[in-house]
Amino acid sequence: MPGAAPSTDRPAPVGVDPTRASIARVYDAFLGGKDNYAIDRETLAKVASVAPEAKDLATENRNFLIRACRFLASQTGIKQFLDCGSGLPTAENTHQVVQRFDPDIRVVYVDNDPVVLAHGRALLEENDNTHFVAADIFEPREIMENETVRKYIDFTEPVALLQMGTLHHYNGPAGRPAEIMREYVEALPSGSYVGISHFSDPEDELSALARKMEEVFLHSPMGSGTFRTKSDIEDLFTGLELVKPGVTLCADWWPDGPRLLALNDAQRCISGGVGRKP
Repeated sequence: MPGAAPSTDRPAPVGVDPTRASIARVYDAFLGGKDNYAIDRETLAKVASVAPEAKDLATENRNFLIRACRFLASQTGIKQFLDCGSGLPTAENTHQVVQRFDPDIRVVYVDNDPVVLAHGRALLEENDNTHFVAADIFEPREIMENETVRKYIDFTEPVALLQMGTLHHYNGPAGRPAEIMREYVEALPSGSYVGISHFSDPEDELSALARKMEEVFLHSPMGSGTFRTKSDIEDLFTGLELVKPGVTLCADWWPDGPRLLALNDAQRCISGGVGRKP
């Protein structure tokens, strides 16, 4: 059972509370990772009770991140990436994807989850062009003025800013995520790109399911997970020119090949896009 506590749970690192759910650890559980605890798997079990394919929310988010990073590294000339809400290291992290195209691309990861700090720093800092910052991704000024960020990110040159699966975990005023992104976009130089993925309400026969998943996420031990409409997600890209096909299902954003199987319900409830600052 996803919510059962296996005997393989390891002792928690210093500063990590295994009795409180962590967004990073819940995502790790959704992706089938091992850096999570029973409290995190409880969230997975509850969401899966209303959407059996719920794991695909995380899978599609990860696949979209990979494809967007491939595009940005291979087609835009961007040489520096700021990945907000990096989460726990898994297969095909941002730096691994983009540095395959150019080893000199600089990547700065930002997260303030104690479990990410405990588990992730060593793996994320694999080379001289990959760095980690402990900060709140919902405080743009704090990020942009961070000493380490400014040491490795040159804001006179275009930057790729990533907010993959992060903004739906903001717990505050409904309009604040769009304000957060406007602050980020204003600070970015011309020619920069922004990639965002977000839980989405398809505004069709699956709307009821999206709202059920939202209700479960919000009342789970994790306590966050808002599903926004397409227009609400497009508002996050204010000031940017959307790269075709615009905001769409993550699975539909430049897939790797022809689709032979229909998308399941969960795959139809997470969307994303990439925009360019003129």
